Formats: sequence, C-alpha cells, structure tokens
Amino acid sequence: MKRFKIIHVVLSLFASLSLCSAQDMDSLINEKGKFDHWRTYRLEESRILGGNIKNIYKLSEGAVLSGQEPCPIREEDVFSPCNIMADVAGVIKGSNSVFPERRGDGYCARLSVIMEKVKVLGIIDMEVLVQGTILSGYFHEPIRSTKSAYTKMDCGIPFTGKPVAVRYDYKAEVGHPVVRSTGFSPKKSIGGKDYAFIAVYLQRRVEDAEGNVTAKRVGTAFKMFTESRLEWINGETLPVRYGDISSLPDFIPEMGLKNGEIVYYCRNSHGKIVPIQEDGWAGPDEEPTHIIIWISSSCGEAFYGGLGNTFWVDNFELIY
Repeated sequence: MKRFKIIHVVLSLFASLSLCSAQDMDSLINEKGKFDHWRTYRLEESRILGGNIKNIYKLSEGAVLSGQEPCPIREEDVFSPCNIMADVAGVIKGSNSVFPERRGDGYCARLSVIMEKVKVLGIIDMEVLVQGTILSGYFHEPIRSTKSAYTKMDCGIPFTGKPVAVRYDYKAEVGHPVVRSTGFSPKKSIGGKDYAFIAVYLQRRVEDAEGNVTAKRVGTAFKMFTESRLEWINGETLPVRYGDISSLPDFIPEMGLKNGEIVYYCRNSHGKIVPIQEDGWAGPDEEPTHIIIWISSSCGEAFYGGLGNTFWVDNFELIY
C-alpha cells in the first residue's frame, strides 16, 4: 500500500508541475538554481552497519527530518541531488556526494566523486563509486540495488520554454584517473582522465497507448570542463542550440541522442518506469515538452569516475 501511495504522490507532483506556465517554470528553475535552499534528512542507518546517523542533503526546504523513510518530494523541488537512501535486503544505508557549501551570504553546490564503503564483518564488504550529480527530476528512493542505475532516475521535468542560453558560476578540480567500482567486483583502474560537465537537453516527448515514451531533441547545451579552475568563474554563458547539431564542427558524442547504451528513464502515465528513446532531432521551430538539466562531477557511466573530482556550481539560470 505504501508503494502505491508513493506512486500517487509522484504522479500528482508532475501533474502539478505540468500546469505551471512557461514563465513560472523558468522562474522556479532560476530561483532553485541559486542553490541557497537545502533540507537535511538525518537518516538512521541499519544497526548492522553501526546504526550511524547520516546527513542526507536535499535541494528542498523545511524542517530537519529523521528516520528511515524516503524524504518527501515537494512540488517546488525541480532539482534533485543524487543524495539517496538505499534499502538493499533490509539494510538501510545513505549516500551523499552533493553538499551545500557556504558562498558569501548564501550557498553553492559542491559535487564530488566519492567512494561509498559498506562493511559488515563476514557478510558485506563493498565499495561503490558515486558521482556527484544534480538532476532536474528526481531519484526513486529507496534504491534497492546498483543494477541498471539509470532506471533509478526520473529524468526531466515539464517545460515549454526556449531559452537562448544558460548561465552559471563554477569552480572545478578535475582530471583524476578513471576507476570503476560497482560493489560487486574489485575496484579497477580504467585509465584516462575524468571531467565534469553541464548538459541541458530540451525534448519533445510522446507517449503511445502502451506507455512507451519517445522523444525528439529540440535543443542542446553542453560543456565538458577539462581544466581545473580553483577560483570562481562567474557568469559563464553556454548557448542552447536548436535542431540537428550533429554536423557542427564542435559536436562531440556526449551531445548526441540518448538511444544507445546510455538511455534516460521516466515514469509514464501508467506509473511505470520506461526508457526515453530519443529517435531523432526536432525541427528548430518545434517547442519542447520537457527539460533535462544534468550537472555532474563525472562524465563517465554509472560507477565509473575520477575519484576526487570536484565541481562547484552556483547561480544556474536560463537566459532569454
């Protein structure tokens, strides 16, 4: 019964978001992109892990919460950090890789690539690499396993605007060697360097009668941060480009359609988690239905990353 209540709440949330006007959603994204509002969830980890209290930080507002239930989703919470609670075979564990950090009179977000360690003598001995990520959408909690990581996310929120650019402040410590650690096999050095990125994908989605979701890519903004910048770069502007950008000279695979090994997921109108198959580029004059904003300290697949990579971001906003 609890599961169906959660599904109902989530569907109601996104129905409410879809009723927001384009101007309202722009204002909400720009306000929440200041990263000044955080809510602390004091997760009680399982006794078998020591019964510690782990602070889980959400890009939300409200009183401090405590317990072992997922943090509630609010209509205004358009950004979700990948700070989650996991419940694997009854073992409650928290993970936190996105942190509030003081900046002037407010806060910024600090995203780190970290290694979560779970050790219980004779039972569990795991190391899982976690990428610091902020997503427009939400993460399905509690996380039940590390398999099929992208199915744990609902990527994107309803959106009909057509911004010309996004603007943000940032710092970066990047370029750490890539390692892989899923928790089910030994940590492995992969080689190469890992970098942070900001991506904005505007999609026009369609759902068929069976609940399958396809999308055309309307607009794209993408930057990979390949150099460390230990002082703030303020007001950097990244253009949003519309239509098919695959033939542009600066096009890289990360800007491409998501229909191969990396496919994003959403909850359809039937309450089922399904892949979003991007099956083509929209015409430059078409309007989007959803926006995916993805900010991460790592450009690798799930459980791959440069351990120690850190990316700070503040004052993220849409520009018209």
